[in-house]
Amino acid sequence: MSALNELVKGIDWLNERIGRTVSWLLVAMIVVQFAVVIMRYVFGVSSIFVQESIVYMHGTVFMVCAAYTLLHDGHVRVDVFYREASPRTKAWVNLLGSLVFLLPVCAVFWWRSWPFVAQSWAVHEGSRETSGIQAVYLLKTELLIFTVLMALQGISLAVHSLHALKSGVPDPRPTDPGEEQPTL
Repeated sequence: MSALNELVKGIDWLNERIGRTVSWLLVAMIVVQFAVVIMRYVFGVSSIFVQESIVYMHGTVFMVCAAYTLLHDGHVRVDVFYREASPRTKAWVNLLGSLVFLLPVCAVFWWRSWPFVAQSWAVHEGSRETSGIQAVYLLKTELLIFTVLMALQGISLAVHSLHALKSGVPDPRPTDPGEEQPTL
């Protein structure tokens, strides 16, 4: 069980670090968007490369930080009972949601994305615009990165949920980015 605990800690640590690091792209995105507006409306200059960089940053934040959001239970939930449910019920929902929905969807997503990404890499797909970013294949690779990070975090969530069910202690995942995780 110790190896499983270390694996879960490693997954949580990885997604925490990736999420904190990649989230800085939000600041860069705001600065670049501000620069695009100033360049266009004050100086009458535009750059497709710079405009596409905003799309790349936006896509990167959402695809690569999705597992970080799952780690911190930040995804929007549709179910009406989860918020008021007991810790044990929440653990069951998280466990079954991970095993029945999240992990199978990640597997299908990987299976369907792989040929799409491989084809993009084979031709080093670039922007349709001559002066655009000629690295669309890198952006498409984020589909696979998203899938791996979400699947790993789904495994971590399932293990955390099993621990909560077994011990009766509420989910030990951190809710505050600065909060340290207790030992499982």
